[in-house]
Amino acid sequence: MAIHRNCEGMKRRDCLKLGLGALLGGGFVDALRVRATAGESSAAKTSCILIWLDGGPSHFETFDPKPDAPAEIRGEFQPIPTKVSGIHFSENMQRLAAISDKLAIVRSIRHDQNNHGAGNHYMMTGAPTRIPVSCGAFVSFHPSLGSVVSAERGAPHGLPPYFSMPDMTKSGGPNFLGARHAPFVVGDDPNEESFRVRDVTIPRSLDDGRAISRRQLRGELDGLLRFQDRAAGDPVLGVDENYQQAVSLITSAAAQRAFEIHREPQTVRDAYGRTALGQRALLARRLVEAGVPFVTLNNGGWDHHSNIFPAFRKQGQEFESVVAALIEDLDQRGLLATTLVLVMGEFGRTPQISTLPGSTTPGRDHWSNAISVLVAGCGTPPGQVIGATDRNGYTAVEKIYGPENLASTVYLKLGIQPDKILYNSAGRPTHLVSDPRPIAELMG
Repeated sequence: MAIHRNCEGMKRRDCLKLGLGALLGGGFVDALRVRATAGESSAAKTSCILIWLDGGPSHFETFDPKPDAPAEIRGEFQPIPTKVSGIHFSENMQRLAAISDKLAIVRSIRHDQNNHGAGNHYMMTGAPTRIPVSCGAFVSFHPSLGSVVSAERGAPHGLPPYFSMPDMTKSGGPNFLGARHAPFVVGDDPNEESFRVRDVTIPRSLDDGRAISRRQLRGELDGLLRFQDRAAGDPVLGVDENYQQAVSLITSAAAQRAFEIHREPQTVRDAYGRTALGQRALLARRLVEAGVPFVTLNNGGWDHHSNIFPAFRKQGQEFESVVAALIEDLDQRGLLATTLVLVMGEFGRTPQISTLPGSTTPGRDHWSNAISVLVAGCGTPPGQVIGATDRNGYTAVEKIYGPENLASTVYLKLGIQPDKILYNSAGRPTHLVSDPRPIAELMG
C-alpha cells in the first residue's frame, strides 16, 4: 500500500487507525455499541460520501484554472470547457468536465487555518481549533461531520453509521460524543482478491459450515479485538451484551452483503478502476446502498510543495476518474438523489509557483484563502459554479463562505439541524455549528 507524507513529515499510516482522539474508538465492539445509544432516526434516508484529499489539493489544477494569469501563476495546464456552457476546469479533470451537469463546484470557501492540523480540523468539523496547533497535529476540539451523523442518525441492519477507509482523517473523530461514534475503519484494500473486512467477516476457523456456539464465537472474537489488554482498563471487554451484538452483526445477512464487493459485475468494478481508491469508492456506494449514512475515503498525497505538474498528470486524473465513476453510478442507480458526494481537502495552494530548496521540480504551498469543493447529489442543483476567486486565484472575492457554512449544508442535507446545541462531557453546551447558515446555492 502506498505511504503518503505531508510536509510535516508524518506518514498517513502514523495516525492510529482508530484515532487517539476517539478514545480507542472505531473497533468492532465500539462500532456495535452505537446501536444501543443512537436510536432510530427520524431523518430522511440520506447519506454522504466524503472524498477527503489529504494534504490540500490545488484549486488551479482542478476546478479553478486561471488562463489569464501570468505564467508563474497559471502553471502548465490549460483550461477545458465543461458540459455546462461558460464553465471551465483544468485539463486534468476531463471526465468530471463531461458530467459537470451532474455536480456543482464551490470556488469561494476560505478560512484562516493555513497548516494541515488546523485546516483539517476546520474543514472536517466546521469549527476552528481553539488554540494554535502544529502543522502535523492530530487535533480534536469538536466532533467531526461523520461522528455527528453517527450520533444523530445511526444505521440499520447492525451496520456502523460511520465508516472511514483506509484510515481516519486527522480530525475525523468524535471528541466528546464518545468512542462509539468514531469511524469504523476498513483498512484492507478491496482491490485485493483476499479482501475481507476485519471484525465483520466470520473468522476463517468458523466459516466451514460448523455450528457457531456462543463460546466458540466469543473465543474467536477475543482474537479480533484490537484492545485485548484487560489491564488497560477497557470496560467493553467481557460485557456479554456487546458480544451478543457482535454475533448479531457477524451473522447479519445485510452486513455481509454490503462487503461482498466481489459480487459486483466486472464491468462495474472496471468502471471504478482497479485501484485501491476506485474499489473503495465502489465499496462506499455499497455501504450507502445498505443504509450507512456517512462514509469517508481518506486519499493522501496532495501536499504538492514540489512535483505538482507530473503528480497531477497521474494522481489527478486517477482521482477524477474515480469521482466521475461514482457520481455516474449513483445517478444510474437512482441513489444520487439521496447521496451527497463531497470532495475537498484542508485548503488550496498558493498562486505563486515555487521550488523548494534542494528540489528540481516546482510546486505550490499551503493557501487557505481560496478553496474549491465539489458537491453533487442529495438535492444539490447541478451544473453550477458558486462564488469566484480573483483573476490570479489569490482569494475568494464573490459569495464567500467558510467551513461553518459548508458543514451546515451537509447537516441540513442529512436531516440534522446545524443550530442544534450539544453538551460536552462536562455538561457544558456548545453549538454544533457556530454559523448555521448553509450555502444557499447548494440547497435547491
